[in-house]
Amino acid sequence: MFPGRGDEVEGDAVTRAAAEDGGTGSAERVRATAAPREDAVTGPGVEWVRGPAVPREDAVTAPGARDRSAAADGDDARGDGAPVGPQLGAGQGAGAAEDGGTGSAERVRVTAAPREDAVAGPGVERVRGSAVPRDGAVTGPGARGRSAAAKGDDARGDGVHGDGARGDGAPVGTQPAAGQRAGGGAPVGAVVGARVGGAPGGVGAGVDGSGARGGRPGDGELLADRERLGRVFLARVLEPGDETGGRWVRERGVLEVARRLREGGRALPGVSEKRWAGLCARAERADPRRDLADARSAGARFVVPGTAEWPGQLDDLGDARPLGLWVRGGPSLRMWALRSVAVVGARACTEYGAHMAVTLAAGLAERGWVVVSGGAYGIDGAAHRGALGAGGATAAVLACGVDRPYPPGHTALITRIAEQGLVVGELPPGDHPTPSRFILRNRVIAALTRGTVVVEAAYRSGSLVTARAARRLGRHVMGVPGPATSALSAGVHELLRGDAVLVGDAAEVVELVGDMGELPPERRGPVLPTDLLEPRTRQVLSGLPGRGTATPTEVARRAQTTVDDAIARLYELRALGYVERHGDGWKLTRQAMISVRGGRGPC
Repeated sequence: MFPGRGDEVEGDAVTRAAAEDGGTGSAERVRATAAPREDAVTGPGVEWVRGPAVPREDAVTAPGARDRSAAADGDDARGDGAPVGPQLGAGQGAGAAEDGGTGSAERVRVTAAPREDAVAGPGVERVRGSAVPRDGAVTGPGARGRSAAAKGDDARGDGVHGDGARGDGAPVGTQPAAGQRAGGGAPVGAVVGARVGGAPGGVGAGVDGSGARGGRPGDGELLADRERLGRVFLARVLEPGDETGGRWVRERGVLEVARRLREGGRALPGVSEKRWAGLCARAERADPRRDLADARSAGARFVVPGTAEWPGQLDDLGDARPLGLWVRGGPSLRMWALRSVAVVGARACTEYGAHMAVTLAAGLAERGWVVVSGGAYGIDGAAHRGALGAGGATAAVLACGVDRPYPPGHTALITRIAEQGLVVGELPPGDHPTPSRFILRNRVIAALTRGTVVVEAAYRSGSLVTARAARRLGRHVMGVPGPATSALSAGVHELLRGDAVLVGDAAEVVELVGDMGELPPERRGPVLPTDLLEPRTRQVLSGLPGRGTATPTEVARRAQTTVDDAIARLYELRALGYVERHGDGWKLTRQAMISVRGGRGPC
């Protein structure tokens, strides 16, 4: 008992027992119910320490000591029952260590908050500080975690989560003693071991590759978030379809390319100094977090390769693969792309072309296919309207930011597509379209779908670029023929002269792009009543003249049969209403004339 301090000791003064790990010595359980000292700490075998009060400034730890004094006035108890002074000699301290050492073990539990400036020493797995860390804290070898910033951000390492340090009995001190290890009395002090992904900067220091990387399960998610942020940054800096930039990303990684662009300096291989300077100028103004915030406000998300929503068929583009896609709409882009067909064509289309686009899109939507187009005037808009009108699914791939509908005249249409389908784009929010971006956008349409149908296209139509890209990627290329004299169908006819397939309706499109067994119905003309007659009877009917009457002998000669057989079949035809008798002759009725002429076909 310590008079005047409000301390209460279980038992008479100290209860001693054998150490739990089988070591020699004595174990002591002390419980303080008054305001404990916050600098009380753990030693070997001690489980944990907490304290709410302001720590003592004069507490120190001697080199080699495996316990620490709670005060300088010797009024606290240590492991072997002896008072603790301002300094402990080497070899003194707590009892039996977990590794089988001898001595006395001590279990102390103090109910206050730990010191906020406690940090990890060598071998300590995890440190988390909630206040401003001590200015004198430095990094030391062997530690697995580090403070993220000087403003009190939580550091992430390989250890446990929690306020303060946990070292399995590691005492709190100001400097680690040489030779001590984690889990066996490693001190926790102002020395922090640093191993932060090979680069300083703390967790999430930026998109340039700096930041903490540890071995915890959450580190994979942290790295994925940083890579996603890096792709947003590169999408602002690089143009869509930039194969040089795509090669950089493939060879060096997203974070490394982003870091080089931010730092400037020496150009990466494959670009001139002027172009590198332009890219670095773009990088200075890029703000990926702002782009993500703008996308969220527009109801869009950023889909990157390797995630569950990324369409794997886009990987066929190689180095020209998009860095990511901005997507508006609720459905999964990957699921929709698995069963999709592109319908493209001229902007200045004819009524025939618009009719064919609407009919094709509606038929595909009724069969469960997603219609993909570019949202432009003409064939694109007709295809989107056809799918929406049939209550089907459609997706628009834009050559600008998904928050900026283009063309402006299709703002209502694109808004409806975003509500009922998907609006997709490579460019970050707010970016405007250019002629080159329209051309590069078409490769995404070709790669995203199973096949491309060109309805109307002149020789220089951009929809032919989509068809050629689909051909290079091994997708089906189809064309709807038009008048031979129409300049808007000349490009389609040129495709049909090559390896494109002529289609006239949705069933023929599905026959190509669908699964095995999805065949169109058999095509045949209408069935006429005379088609149901027996061949000999039909031959007798054909022996009657179109005008006037004929005798049975004349009919038999024309039908190459006998007179008796001709008379018998003439009476059969009369019962069916095809012929009638006039005296000794026979003639066709009006019904028979219509049927016979329809069966004979044009001359």
